[in-house]
Amino acid sequence: MVTHVAAEAKGDERGALLAFLEEQRGGIRRALLGLTEEQARSRPSASELSLGGLLKHVAEVEQGWIARARQEPPAVRRDASDWPETFRLTGDETVASELAYWERVAAGTEAFIRSAPSLDDTFPLPPDPWFPPQGRVSLRWLCLHLIRETARHAGHADIIRESLDGMTAFELVALERA
Repeated sequence: MVTHVAAEAKGDERGALLAFLEEQRGGIRRALLGLTEEQARSRPSASELSLGGLLKHVAEVEQGWIARARQEPPAVRRDASDWPETFRLTGDETVASELAYWERVAAGTEAFIRSAPSLDDTFPLPPDPWFPPQGRVSLRWLCLHLIRETARHAGHADIIRESLDGMTAFELVALERA
């Protein structure tokens, strides 16, 4: 997993954006290293967030944004009534199943971004009340938004993991490389 993106690593704007996104994904994946399902589902802080729930959320959100950019419906449609479910592993969902799902989503994101004619291509924002009416965004905006969203939750994951067992991001990188 990427832990640092070198300036020359991918050579073009698309590659750089995708590399930075993968770097942030790695932070969330590393936060789950060595945990039991019970630990991944636990909420050790005042927050309602768990590591398993964050994993589910970022995978679901990334898939939804790429689907919107393709002008397709997201695989899972959420509204205010079931939004909290995006932050919880439910039913037979496991860390392993969500990691596998996110891997497929990430591959789809990379293929879509790399195959787009231009990062300047736009798509309509969803008709949700928090977006401007008839708003459109570029694929470049989408990449930056996914980086921001994933990085925000990677930070949450760091805090949750440290609350669980004291492991910090640096220790997890060393554990991953061992």
